Amino acid sequence: MKKELMDILACPVCKGSLELKVTEEKEGEVVTGSLLCKKCKHDYPITDSIPNLLPPNLEKA
Repeated sequence: MKKELMDILACPVCKGSLELKVTEEKEGEVVTGSLLCKKCKHDYPITDSIPNLLPPNLEKA
């Protein structure tokens, strides 16, 4: 995921801003990490450079 996406990404539930937590970075792109919504307190994972912004109520149980 390119860090520039942070300018346009928002929480899919409350539309709040997201905080980027990087676990692995390669060539300026986030490979693994998470996006945290400070309002909802939900973490959205980033895996293989793809952010998963699926709302919590639609995730697999």
